[in-house]
Amino acid sequence: MTLQKKTDRQLIHLYLAGNDTAIEELVHRYKSKIYTSIYLLVKDPYLAEDLFQDTFIKVISTLQAGRYNDEGKFLPWAMRIAHNLVIDYYRKEKRTPLIANSDGFDIFDVLPFYDESTEERMIRQQTHRDLRKMIQLLPDDQKEVLIMRHYGDMSFKEIAEVTDVSINTALGRMRYALNNLRKMISGSEVALKTG
Repeated sequence: MTLQKKTDRQLIHLYLAGNDTAIEELVHRYKSKIYTSIYLLVKDPYLAEDLFQDTFIKVISTLQAGRYNDEGKFLPWAMRIAHNLVIDYYRKEKRTPLIANSDGFDIFDVLPFYDESTEERMIRQQTHRDLRKMIQLLPDDQKEVLIMRHYGDMSFKEIAEVTDVSINTALGRMRYALNNLRKMISGSEVALKTG
């Protein structure tokens, strides 16, 4: 069985047994999700890369020290480490995190798409640009939950733990974020019709 077909748990056990390529497979498997979530919080590709590397250094040292609690939830655990490193960075810098995106990195590049015509691709790219702009207009707490849920594939329980709020608060923030996006989308449609 190839490493790509192994579960996260199997890869961790292989790594702990001395197979260094097993950890490389885990990094490869989750790089886009973890890097994207970090990037959306720091909006600096070089800083995001540094924090991504720090995340996996911490993952490796925790695994080697035998402190990883294997519950089959490797990605949420690694995302929590990444989130905590971002918070630590901002504490040191004494700045408030701003979740934003620039033209330097497209969060939608990590999503696979079917073969599409040039027109369909242009429409999709414009839609994604518009959606990113709208997401940036959301309050920070709503942006954070939306990004963790949709780009980090985290459960609301995991989001609540990472952000140190109740599950109901995390759910409420997501509901407000989606409602606000719906209002912005319908507002832009009205602007298009009248403009």
